[in-house]
Amino acid sequence: MIYIGIDVHKKFCVACIKDRDGDVLAQLKFLNKSRGMDKLLEEIGGKPAKAVVESTGNHWIRLYEKLEEAGVEVVLSNPSKTKAIAEARLKNDKVDASTLADLLRANLVARCYVPPSAIRELREILRVRMNLVRDRTRVKNRVHALLARYEVPKFEGAVIFGKGGMKWLRSLELTSTDSFVLKTYTNQIEYLNGLIHDLEKTIAQVAVDDEDCQLLMTIPGISFYTAMMFSSEVGDIERFPSSNNLVSWLGLAPRVRQSGNTLHHGHITKMGSPRVRSVLVQAAHTAVRHSDHFRTKYERIGARRGKPKAIVAVARELAVACFHMLKKKEPYKFMDMGLVRRKYKRMERVAKSTLCIG
Repeated sequence: MIYIGIDVHKKFCVACIKDRDGDVLAQLKFLNKSRGMDKLLEEIGGKPAKAVVESTGNHWIRLYEKLEEAGVEVVLSNPSKTKAIAEARLKNDKVDASTLADLLRANLVARCYVPPSAIRELREILRVRMNLVRDRTRVKNRVHALLARYEVPKFEGAVIFGKGGMKWLRSLELTSTDSFVLKTYTNQIEYLNGLIHDLEKTIAQVAVDDEDCQLLMTIPGISFYTAMMFSSEVGDIERFPSSNNLVSWLGLAPRVRQSGNTLHHGHITKMGSPRVRSVLVQAAHTAVRHSDHFRTKYERIGARRGKPKAIVAVARELAVACFHMLKKKEPYKFMDMGLVRRKYKRMERVAKSTLCIG
């Protein structure tokens, strides 16, 4: 078995190949492109090999998949936890690659979880949908900022950015420049609505046949999108020994600082996946409106510690519920069957809806 440490950059990579005893067999610099990766594979020469790649942006993905296809066992290293590199006095690409190879030989690499390719592709769709929703929110905020400069009458409808609201926005009498700007914003919102709808259709089509998604949807506040985001980002639930490990990975656990008899609990760590944490907090807001249990907890904690901390506490309980349900393959014990059926019907309706783009 040979061990390969690879320091990855945008344009090139540096690899250090060592044997079981730690002797350097080869060091090479190659382009972070197919022909450069072929150079590394030629150096390996089909020998049993294990490689470690640092997680740096998206630059590692092509190399990881190329090595995986070639039959090399690949480990993705978490750079924030690789102290031997982060705190080294002498630091350059060759030294970093050599250190990674040594950590791999000693089985001391702080690993990142890499799901199967099908899950990685689903993740990408879910993340794009989240980014587009955030883009749409920014445009909506620009509309509100523009209207704040005028004494426009209050919109009497339910949703200002719905079909009737958009018609009302276009009927407003503003200056010629601001009318043009407002028209640009409304066109942008409608275009983003179409893109988001198309992505939701794709996600719903996958969710309809996903048993874990349908289990999670029995929890108040969890939609098919939230369920798919949770399961795709978390991956195999069996990799977490307990719900506390999952909560810690999600960054929903409070910081703990202890010295002697002094113990201090701070704000949540916010480590791990910010995407799952975000959708769980959004789900918590919905859960307190539809569930007496979550509403009672929210009000009790909110009275003592404030509403933001109360919502985080509800989000943490949602994560714990998801953990146990996926482990046991059981639905939520206190589910509202009427609410669950409505969520299922909406998911099926979105899955069968007509695409808006193209």
